[in-house]
Amino acid sequence: MREMRADQDGRRFKVYKEWMEKEGIPVYEAFAGVEDVTEVPRRSWARTGGLGTFIELEGLKEAGVLVYIAEIPAGGALEPEKHLYDEFIYVLRGRGLAEVWQEEDAKHSFEWGEGSIFAMPLNVSHRLVNGGREPVIFLARITAPIAMEAFRNTEFIFNCDYKFTDRYSGKADFYLVGEKRYKDERNNYWETNFVPDARTAFAGDGLSPWKVEGGSLTYFPTSSMVGVHTSEWPPGIYHKAHFHGAGAMIMGLRSEGYVLIWHRYYGIHPYQDGHGDQVLKVPWKLGTVYSPPNDWFHQHFNTGKEPARHLAHTYRQLPLWQLVYEGEGSGRGDVRQGGHLIEYEDEDPEIRRSFKEEVEQKGIEFAMKPVVYNTEPFKFSF
Repeated sequence: MREMRADQDGRRFKVYKEWMEKEGIPVYEAFAGVEDVTEVPRRSWARTGGLGTFIELEGLKEAGVLVYIAEIPAGGALEPEKHLYDEFIYVLRGRGLAEVWQEEDAKHSFEWGEGSIFAMPLNVSHRLVNGGREPVIFLARITAPIAMEAFRNTEFIFNCDYKFTDRYSGKADFYLVGEKRYKDERNNYWETNFVPDARTAFAGDGLSPWKVEGGSLTYFPTSSMVGVHTSEWPPGIYHKAHFHGAGAMIMGLRSEGYVLIWHRYYGIHPYQDGHGDQVLKVPWKLGTVYSPPNDWFHQHFNTGKEPARHLAHTYRQLPLWQLVYEGEGSGRGDVRQGGHLIEYEDEDPEIRRSFKEEVEQKGIEFAMKPVVYNTEPFKFSF
């Protein structure tokens, strides 16, 4: 099945695969995640003037998303570029300056540092400059595979003159830290194209208990079609298992822990039903990147001594349940009601037992509320 999917992906994204080969940098492949992207070897990238490596994860490939890790040498700068695909950047190390401009219009710039996130406007010229004495390392998520499949011409993608003024007006305040913040019944929102440090930016006041006890979500609507949000939750706590469509990418920003990932074919009780060997346990920390494939349950655990924080990239500026499951009866809730979440009382008891054992061994208080397990049978229909 996986071999057939790989063959289909090869045919579907032929132009992008050929472009990747011509770029001349390594391709680092992993199924679910990379524990520390800063340690992935990088090689000289002639087109950009820096160093880089493409990173391919199964869930991102399924959605036509590509990630790369790049390095700007100390005192150096990347070559100017523009392209007909979205790009969202997270700075892992270093500090510097970004220059952004439309052809023949004024050039604007802003400074960034470790933890900064920002979107590069569609088809707008931009250049990144290293402002320090150490190399800059950043990670970028791009929608190049979709664009290249659509246009099937890389010259057009990198040399189109059309100005998307609805996405970038050229105003000097485009990259000022946004002041528009609001909330709905579940989430916090902060409209901005630039967050100086996503590791410490205010993540809201705990409006999302439906997904994790004591947790909060803050969405950052930007001009990009790449959606991004932070999720934060206390020590000794873990998320409810949930699934959604492919394309989400999660980065560890603070604390440490692990994520459990398994295909929903193996049900809501994988250990109890004898499928424990099909559950992947991926450790995460600052610099970890992981992406669950389509229809795979995943569950985030905080085993550190401080609140955990993740940065999640999705395919749109909508929550994933609205993007891929709205209208299919899944909604946001209990799998028993057609949703995408396993409530704590429905999960496999081994999940809580093993987490409790691990945090207590580290001297961390197990902070989950008591649960009475539901013994009513449940099975997905496929």
